[in-house]
Amino acid sequence: MSDVVERFAPPPGPTNLRTRADELTELRAAVRRGPSEAATEAQHAKGKLTARERLELLFDKGTFTEVEGLRRHRASGFGLEERKPYTDGVITGWGLVHGRTVFAYAHDFRIFGGALGEAHASKIHKVMDMAEAAGAPVVGLCDGAGARIQEGVTALAGYGGIFTRNVRNSGVIPQISVILGPCAGGAAYSPALTDFVFMVRGTSQMFITGPDVVQAVTGEVITQDGLGGADTHAALSGVAHSAYDDEESCLEDVRYLLSLLPANNRERPPAVPTADPPDRPTDALYDLVPADPNQAYDMRHVIREVVDDGDFFEVHERWGTNVICALARLGGEVVGIVANQPSALAGVLDIAASEKAARFVQTCDAFNIPLVTLVDVPGFLPGVDQEHGGIIRHGAKLLYAYCNATVPRISLILRKAYGGAYIVMDSRSIGTDLALAWPSNEIAVMGAEGAANIIFRREIAAAEDPDAVRAQRIKEYRSELMHPFYAAERGLVDDVIDPAETRSRLVAGLAMLRAKQATLPSRKHGNQPQ
Repeated sequence: MSDVVERFAPPPGPTNLRTRADELTELRAAVRRGPSEAATEAQHAKGKLTARERLELLFDKGTFTEVEGLRRHRASGFGLEERKPYTDGVITGWGLVHGRTVFAYAHDFRIFGGALGEAHASKIHKVMDMAEAAGAPVVGLCDGAGARIQEGVTALAGYGGIFTRNVRNSGVIPQISVILGPCAGGAAYSPALTDFVFMVRGTSQMFITGPDVVQAVTGEVITQDGLGGADTHAALSGVAHSAYDDEESCLEDVRYLLSLLPANNRERPPAVPTADPPDRPTDALYDLVPADPNQAYDMRHVIREVVDDGDFFEVHERWGTNVICALARLGGEVVGIVANQPSALAGVLDIAASEKAARFVQTCDAFNIPLVTLVDVPGFLPGVDQEHGGIIRHGAKLLYAYCNATVPRISLILRKAYGGAYIVMDSRSIGTDLALAWPSNEIAVMGAEGAANIIFRREIAAAEDPDAVRAQRIKEYRSELMHPFYAAERGLVDDVIDPAETRSRLVAGLAMLRAKQATLPSRKHGNQPQ
């Protein structure tokens, strides 16, 4: 970049404004081209796009406006005074996504490896402040080598400013992190503080300490992808909400997600007209959900049948797979869907599923997105690992999130709703606004078999034919306490509905609740389970 610096040094003597404008045009063109063709080719050779190419994919064509494109660092020492490239390795600004204002910053790996220095951090601080002031989402396109070592502790302080703004804007404006290269050390904490994290297979990695440090300290040998790649974080750690094979599909889904989110916490999500009739019958549900409560099925098919045009955006698809969290539209209005997944661990709640659903419920509540909960849950997962891992406090996170949510909430019990898991899955007793159930519902402390074995254990043990007595008692328990209208008779559900009415009843219920007003007690903040 030194040649660019020399070429655009102000010429001596007076000159006219047109000449200055021509110089500016030439300078901007050079800045847009980047440091060199070789650096661009090296970026492409890694299977990665440049920062500007990524911004072109993120924003509506021709709408991006850059901020501080001519910014350069002021550091010296270790050769920095000889290298003062424009942008300082990060491109910042705003544009339109589906016609709505969005702010973004994109690390340029071609300049200092995208490493963060004082000027670099200052640009990110500024664009985050602008997003906060404008009440608009901010997207970070992360592809950087961490703190700029040559600038020392000043660079680290820059991260502190980013983290502070992440926290201050949490629940105020949507924050999305897109990991498109390395994101290591302190840099990884900013994505962890944002609402959604996207990653790309093969090119993006995120970890606190790299493979070399891990091997030196623990003796474990692992690759960068194995330690912190897209699949690792999407399926094992839960840090990434989605993983993709290429940057193009990744950024397209970022655009899709933004179309479902409000600009800020003072607005409602954007509604769109739909050609899918609100009262469309959902007769297909008769065949999609087996009557046998122990038979598995894929809850995604139910969601697809119910929502507008069968279209939804699933969050954390590969982590905590026994619960589904998704954004969709019903009657043109955005909703958050939380649903047990009977095809994975029979739909039980465990540590991962509880954390996943709790975080999603909190996100929806923060951004005024109504919640629809589809219940088919046999309970919490038993086991020593679960208990020692803290299933009590992790399960309480989901309970806390629902109890704390003030958005419209509708729950629908399809089949099983047993024990504490029934309570946690937005039951009437914890404040759901509208509780519905299918005629296949079984709401109870536990399944009939387990209940009969406990209540009548002595009678069964003493019987000449224990199996016959057990079967009879199971039948009695089910008919007395688990028949489909038992909960409705006691006011624990508002109505038992025909599955074919599911879509129309949900759309009508959400329309009724649209103007819901709810307040929480005055407090600095709650102390949610950790």
